[in-house]
Amino acid sequence: MNPKVDFYFSKSNKWQPALEQLRKIALDCQLTEELKWGTPCYTFQGKNIVLIHDFKEYCAFLFFKGALLSNADGILIQQSKNVQAARQIRFTNVKEIVEMQTILKTYIYEAIEVEKASLEVKFKKTEEFIMAEEFQKKLDELPTLKTAFEALTPGRQRAYMLHFSAPKQSKTRESRVEKSIPQILGGKGLND
Repeated sequence: MNPKVDFYFSKSNKWQPALEQLRKIALDCQLTEELKWGTPCYTFQGKNIVLIHDFKEYCAFLFFKGALLSNADGILIQQSKNVQAARQIRFTNVKEIVEMQTILKTYIYEAIEVEKASLEVKFKKTEEFIMAEEFQKKLDELPTLKTAFEALTPGRQRAYMLHFSAPKQSKTRESRVEKSIPQILGGKGLND
């Protein structure tokens, strides 16, 4: 147990008993407990394996390379269509965690084997993401915008592309593009 992580398990919320059970399972698998992104993260030889997080409706194990796991029990969840590597196993009570302990350890051990084998998730390339019509139109109209966008890192480009293509209404997509132009021209990402 890492004392830097204790605060996460001592905060009183409805998930506290469940989170403590998830911690016990991860530590039983001989993983190193660290604090990353403000949450407990469990590593093997410096590689991220699984983290624990809680939400309003559930708590979860998040496997960093969950897309590479066999998911024989069909319990791994892709949080959204845009999440490429990570997968969650969600829980709504401590009882189901206790009942699934053996299965959960199996998933953790499989994730460790994925790391030992140096397997990597094949990510979609930036150009494979959907480009909103409204943004493409602006890129065609404004060469400086196109140059600035192409100078951004691939991750920043993807964030903008996902942000622009998400709304169903063209008016909303157009508004998002307009609001983001100064930031793109300034060489900044969506959340910078």
